[in-house]
Amino acid sequence: MLKWFHALMPREEKFFPLFNQHAAIVLQGAEALNQVLTGAVEVTGGCRRVSELENEADAVAREVQLGVHRTFITPFDRGDIKDLIGLLDDSIDQMQKTAKAIMLFEVRTFSPTMGELGAVIVSASKLTLEAVGLLSDLSGNATRLNALAEEITRIEDRSDELYDQGVRELYLAHKDGGAMGYIVGAEIYDHLEKIVDRLEDVANRINGVLIEHL
Repeated sequence: MLKWFHALMPREEKFFPLFNQHAAIVLQGAEALNQVLTGAVEVTGGCRRVSELENEADAVAREVQLGVHRTFITPFDRGDIKDLIGLLDDSIDQMQKTAKAIMLFEVRTFSPTMGELGAVIVSASKLTLEAVGLLSDLSGNATRLNALAEEITRIEDRSDELYDQGVRELYLAHKDGGAMGYIVGAEIYDHLEKIVDRLEDVANRINGVLIEHL
């Protein structure tokens, strides 16, 4: 009876534009970080841009959280809405942590493998933005959403490979000395790999919402 009642009540759809806005900021953050890693922009300015975008994303996340408490009928479970925006926010938070580590350790040059990881992060962010844009019609977009989740998982597997490759390269470069270079490089790799983990978390949460509503 309650499910039937909810189906008849008008739903507040403002969450979908906010999800899209946040996911678009995540992609911008990924692109800004990738520019830092590939040398396309000056490091300090690029890292500052990532932090600015993280602040923008926080504002959108707060608006979603407030909306959950103020809205009578939400498009899907309130807990799922809060989880999803929280996981999206974790993704750009991790980008900001990466930028902060780069500035803290005064890193100014990056290995090609770090650049590859940056490209992987951009790819996963683009797929995440597409997936979030399909949330307003779960049943109609189920096939594509499943495919996107699988592709993001494959990208996460690739990020694990790049992480292992990068740490191995660091070890070979510093095994005869320069322990600090190894420690700092490994820290950056760890942050980069975690970004993709967070994006996979978003994909898994979307997949969970899809399962619950079909």
